[in-house]
Amino acid sequence: MTDHAFDGTLMALVGIIAQRPWAWKTAAREAMEALGYNAPRDPMSLIQAHDLHKSYGDRDVLNGVDLALARQARIALVGPNGIGKTTLLRILAGRELPDDGEIHRARDLRIGYLPQEPAYEMPTRGDETIWEFCLEAFQALRRREAELAELEKAMADPKLVDQAIKRYGALQEAFEREGGYAYEARIRQVLTGLGIPATRFSTPLRFLSGGERTRLQLARLLLEDPELLILDEPTNHLDIVAVEWLERWLADWPGTAIMVSHDRYFLDRVADGVWELTASGIQTYRGNYSAYVEQREAREHLQQERFEAQQALIRKEQEFIRRNIAGQKTRQAQGRRKRLDRMLQKKALERPRKAETARIQFRQPDRSGDRVLETSGLVIGHGDAQEVLFSAPDLVLRRGECVALIGPNGAGKTTLLRTLLAEIPPLAGSVKVGAAVQVGYFEQAHAGLDPAKTPLEEILETAPDLRLSQARSYLAGFLFRGDEVHKRVRALSGGERSRLALAKLILEGANFLLLDEPTNHLDIPSQEALEEALRRFEGTVLLVSHDRYLIEALATQVWAISPDEKSLTVVQGGYEAFLERQRTQRAARKDVQTARGAPARQARARVGPSLDALEEKIHTLEVEMESVSRALEQAGEDVDQVVRLGERYAALQEALEAQLTLWERLAREASTE
Repeated sequence: MTDHAFDGTLMALVGIIAQRPWAWKTAAREAMEALGYNAPRDPMSLIQAHDLHKSYGDRDVLNGVDLALARQARIALVGPNGIGKTTLLRILAGRELPDDGEIHRARDLRIGYLPQEPAYEMPTRGDETIWEFCLEAFQALRRREAELAELEKAMADPKLVDQAIKRYGALQEAFEREGGYAYEARIRQVLTGLGIPATRFSTPLRFLSGGERTRLQLARLLLEDPELLILDEPTNHLDIVAVEWLERWLADWPGTAIMVSHDRYFLDRVADGVWELTASGIQTYRGNYSAYVEQREAREHLQQERFEAQQALIRKEQEFIRRNIAGQKTRQAQGRRKRLDRMLQKKALERPRKAETARIQFRQPDRSGDRVLETSGLVIGHGDAQEVLFSAPDLVLRRGECVALIGPNGAGKTTLLRTLLAEIPPLAGSVKVGAAVQVGYFEQAHAGLDPAKTPLEEILETAPDLRLSQARSYLAGFLFRGDEVHKRVRALSGGERSRLALAKLILEGANFLLLDEPTNHLDIPSQEALEEALRRFEGTVLLVSHDRYLIEALATQVWAISPDEKSLTVVQGGYEAFLERQRTQRAARKDVQTARGAPARQARARVGPSLDALEEKIHTLEVEMESVSRALEQAGEDVDQVVRLGERYAALQEALEAQLTLWERLAREASTE
C-alpha cells in the first residue's frame, strides 16, 4: 500500500470511529470491513463465522451457526440429510451469501471447492480434453515455459544473446524451483490415482460420464493446490483404490480441509476434528469419526443424566410445596416455589432428543440349505465380445455368511452379480444355487423402482395384503411421512430412493441378499441402521460395496477382483484381513527384490539422484547447449563473443558428459534388479 493510500484509509477509519466513540471496537471492525479488510480476528484461523442464518422460503436451514476453522485442520462436517451441510459449505466457499451473520476469511485465501454435483459446473469448451483441462491448473508455469522457449530463440541473435542467457538462467531456476519440470508428471499421478487411466487423457470432456467428470474436477482441484479444500462428498464415484489414494494424498498435503462425506472409514483416516451440524448450530468434537461417535454418546448420556436429575429435583420440590404451602412451613414452601419458578424460566433443561433415523429391520427368513451358492471353473466376462474380465477359483458360500465383493470400477463386480442371478451366462464354468434359497437383489441404479409410481404404490404392489394404514406406517419407518408417500419416484433424492428400495427388499422376505452398493446415497445414521439390520439378519449376504466400514463390520469373507491379473482372490475375514493379506504379499515381493538387487540399490543409494531427476538435468543441459551453439554460429568475427560462448559451451559439455555417465551407471543398476 502506498503512503497516499494508507493516509486515505487511516482518515476514513478515524472518521467512522469518531461517529461512534461509545462502540469504537465494533466501529473499527466495520470500518475495516468496509475498506476490504475482513481477515479473521484470530490469526490462526482461515475462516471465522458468527451467528450465520440461512432460509429458503419459510424453511430455516442454518440458525445461529458459529465456527472457527484453524489452519491445517481436517474437519469432517456431519449431520442428517437436509440439515444444511451443503448450504454451509457453499457459504464458506463464497458461492452463497448468508441471510444474516458475519463471515471472515484470511486475506487472499485460495479456496478449492468441490460441489456435490461438479459434473454440472464443469465447462465443456469445444473439444477440450482431460489433459488440457488439467494443464489449466499450471497456467503460470506454462507462461514461464513459453518465455524460456522465446529466450532460447533469442540466444540465436548475437545482439540479444548476453541478455537472453542472463535472463534465461534466473527464469529457469525459478521454473525448476516451482516444479516446472514435474507438472506433467503430477497430472499423470493425480489422474491415474483417481482412477482415470492414461488411455483416457485425450478424451474430450463432452464425452465423459458423470462419474468421470466428478473425478476430473477433483483432480483439477488437487493440482491447483489451494490453501483450503472444501469437499462435498469427494468419495462419490471413487472406487476403494482411488479413495485410498486420496487418503494418502491428503495425509501428505499441508493445507486445510473441511469435508462432507458418508464414508466413515475415509473420515476415520483423514479427519482430526468433527463439526456436527444440528438445528441449533455446530457442536465440535476432537479426533476422527470413531472418536466423535464415542464422545457424542458420552455427551448424550451425560445430558440424559442431567435432565433426569433435574426432573427428580423438580418433582421433589413440587411435592414439598404441595404438602407445605398451607401448613406450618408456608414461608419455606413459598420461597421454594419462587426458586423453582426462576429455575424453570432460566435453567430448565430440555429432554435430550436423538435425530430420527430409518427403522430398518429384516424379517427372519425361511431357512435355506447349508450351501447357498457354489461355482466351478467360473470365467466372467462380456459374452458378445468374449472379453474375459476375470477367472475365479471354485467358490462356496454357506448359510449365515456375509461375503464382500470388492474391486476397482469396471472390474466386473456387477457382471458377476448378474451372472449369479442367471441374467447373463458365464464365459465358462457353472453356478449352482442351493436348496430353498430365495434371492433378493438390491440394484445400485434402483432399476426395480418405477419412476412414475409413488412410494405408497411401490409398497402396496410389493405387499398387496397390507392395508393402506399399514403401508403408510411401514413407510414412516423409512422416513416417508405425510404427503411424501405420494411423491413420484422420479422426484425422490438418491437417499430416498435407496431407502424405498430397501423397504421393498425387506418385504420380499428373501434369505439370500445380493446387495449392489446399498449404502450409496444414504446418510451416516441410515448406514448405521442398515449395518445393524444386516448384523441381525439370519440369512446369507453377498455385498458389493466401497464402504470399508460396512465391510469390516459384517464380512466373513472378502472376494477381491484384480483386473491386472484377471483373477478373483478369496480372503477369510473382513477388510482389515484383506489389507493384512496385501501387506504380507507386498513384503514377500520386496524380500525377493531385496535379495536379487541389494548391491544395485546400495550403489544407487551412494550415487543419490534418481533417473528421472537426471533425465531432467540432461534435457536442460542439451537445450542450453543447442542455444549456445546457434549463438556461436551467428557470432561472426566478434572475438570476445566467440570466446565467451565457447567457454560456456565447453562447461556445458563437461557437465553433460558427467550427467550421462551417471545416468548410464544408474540405468545398468536398475536393469539388474
